[in-house]
Amino acid sequence: MIKKISGTWFEFEHHNPIEGKYYNPDLVSFSEQQWREKIDEIADFGMEYIVLLAIALDNKAYFPSQVYPLSNHATPNLIEVLLDQADKRKLKVFLSVGYFGDWRYAISNMKNSQVTKRAFLAIREVYELAKGFDSFYGWYLPDEAEIKGYFKPAFIKYVNRYAEFLRSIDPTKKILIAPFGTNQVKTDEKFVEQLKNLPVDFVAYQDEVGVRKSSVQETGQYYAALRKAHDQAQGPALWADVELFTFEGETYQSPLLPADFERILEQLKQVSRYVDVVLVYQYLGLMNPSTSNAKAGNSIMSQKLYHDYLNWLKERENGNE
Repeated sequence: MIKKISGTWFEFEHHNPIEGKYYNPDLVSFSEQQWREKIDEIADFGMEYIVLLAIALDNKAYFPSQVYPLSNHATPNLIEVLLDQADKRKLKVFLSVGYFGDWRYAISNMKNSQVTKRAFLAIREVYELAKGFDSFYGWYLPDEAEIKGYFKPAFIKYVNRYAEFLRSIDPTKKILIAPFGTNQVKTDEKFVEQLKNLPVDFVAYQDEVGVRKSSVQETGQYYAALRKAHDQAQGPALWADVELFTFEGETYQSPLLPADFERILEQLKQVSRYVDVVLVYQYLGLMNPSTSNAKAGNSIMSQKLYHDYLNWLKERENGNE
């Protein structure tokens, strides 16, 4: 059976303004009630997980912090609203540990002691805010390094350093990473050994169809090889990060738009045999019910994708996928 979408990345604004052209203005102006409605939509879709991409961006925080001033969103208490509504809907939220350096320079962020210092202070702050919410499930490490055959040493050091700190605060919280370079992974003994020594609970590899690095038809073989490697390593759990978007024009240099559901269904089909959970990037800005009071993004295309997926989901539940 083709797996349904079990979770989504979640942003209070898209980090790349060009890509977020059609939905950033909506997100920044959302009222608290609109954010709550958006979270309800995700829960109503039968999703279980929300992965918050950032707790801070461009030197502004999404919660009260000594590190950065608050962002200029219409809703000031964004993370609290997210966790509170997720509590009500029994969702599981991964909180980001970034960005406390320029998001465009992931490797630099990993190595920079000042970035780490800011991040660790903010993590303690946001933990105090979040620890009372049942929906607070774990952490997401957003500075992702490209896998060129193997995980880079700088990335492994970064993950170990952050994982040690995060577990010193609360060992019960899960840790998620979502690397790219999926089509370059060499799933040999060296990679398996890296997996054994990677102190995370879940690895959600990006399928990279949206960013045009992989064709839909190629992705199945990548995840099949990853399944074998993760089984040999006996962990971490293998998840997928399926991209729901396409670009209006040039890759990375034009706005994101919802992809056709036919393509996305094939993406889900390719990974379903091999992964434990399917996450997507992302619901916000790319999917909207026609009845929503909290629409974000291209209205016609996002509504079509939403209702195409909803219709398929109903057929799947009836055994007619």
